[in-house]
Amino acid sequence: MADYGTPHFQNDGGHGVIEIGVAEFMCVGATPPYDHPHVYLDMGDEGEKVCPYCSTLYKLNTVLKRDESVPPGCFYRHRAA
Repeated sequence: MADYGTPHFQNDGGHGVIEIGVAEFMCVGATPPYDHPHVYLDMGDEGEKVCPYCSTLYKLNTVLKRDESVPPGCFYRHRAA
């Protein structure tokens, strides 16, 4: 089954900036159980957005796919229990 919902990103590495390929996304902070409330963010026309919980700066990079990031590995996939 394809994942067409809002992509989620995490910042386990404590990166100051994460580039992603979508303008609308969810930030979860770090991988659970160390996450913060999963917050919906929209970069709008600015092409960047700071998460109000973890202060990660997300920047839009249209070269990336919806599940890619720079640095790599920040796309979060929910693991079913």
